[in-house]
Amino acid sequence: MNGTSRISRRDLLASTAIAATAIQAPALAADAAEGKPGVRNGRIKQSVCQWCYGGVSFDDLAAHTAKIGLAGFDLADPGQWPALKKHGLICTMTPTHGIGKGLNRKENHQECLAIIRKRIEETADAGFPNVICFSGNREGMDDMEGLKNCETALKQVAGLAEQKKVTICMELLNSKRDHKDYMCDRTHWAVELVKRVGSPRVKALYDIYHMQVQEGDVIATIRESAQYIGHYHTAGVPGRNEFDESQELYYPSICKAIVATGFTGYMGQEFIPKQKDKLASLTKAVEVCDV
Repeated sequence: MNGTSRISRRDLLASTAIAATAIQAPALAADAAEGKPGVRNGRIKQSVCQWCYGGVSFDDLAAHTAKIGLAGFDLADPGQWPALKKHGLICTMTPTHGIGKGLNRKENHQECLAIIRKRIEETADAGFPNVICFSGNREGMDDMEGLKNCETALKQVAGLAEQKKVTICMELLNSKRDHKDYMCDRTHWAVELVKRVGSPRVKALYDIYHMQVQEGDVIATIRESAQYIGHYHTAGVPGRNEFDESQELYYPSICKAIVATGFTGYMGQEFIPKQKDKLASLTKAVEVCDV
């Protein structure tokens, strides 16, 4: 094959995904007409975090996820990817290093960056979009020092991410209740990090639950920071549970605001179901966000 006709595995996977999207559009319209549960509009691509569904088998959750029109699973290990692919799903956010021991300390860089590089390679080979990373805890460190160290670390892997067309997402978590002492706990900190790294393949993972707990002002923040956000997570506040009348976030408005920004990434459902029928809770949440 000459240079103009050579097709890479990555290009083939991308073209296959485009074709699948083209096929999915009329299917979603048909589902809507028939009143089937799950995704109908598809203006936000949704996924689910398996860790929230204790007691539901991986295969059962995957089958249901595919049935209701989700794209795949967040935080699925590479060993689980064949089971996802069996159901026509992808890993929408690949796990890497742990939360507490992160990129804000230079002594962690070698270990954390090694797993990030490995996961970028694996994610690219599979044709998947994202890998996650974490700042780590403060442990007395000044936030600006931690910011600089995270910048230094991410600049070392940004080139690989660009080459492989995989986005590295630094997750925002609250340090008020769930992750005491976590450094990347404010949107402005994460946005400043993304700006400093200066790569289209380094973004923030904006967890709506965590940021409502930590700082509030969710919709305005999304509008202001949209270009720096590569992924979203959901859950109700308070409690991190279903989107019902007991919680303070109104997801239809939040999701409409996300759509209005032109977001093309994924939103991972990361709430912990309280209801006995956990799969029914997932379906309802998906429908609420399918604006």
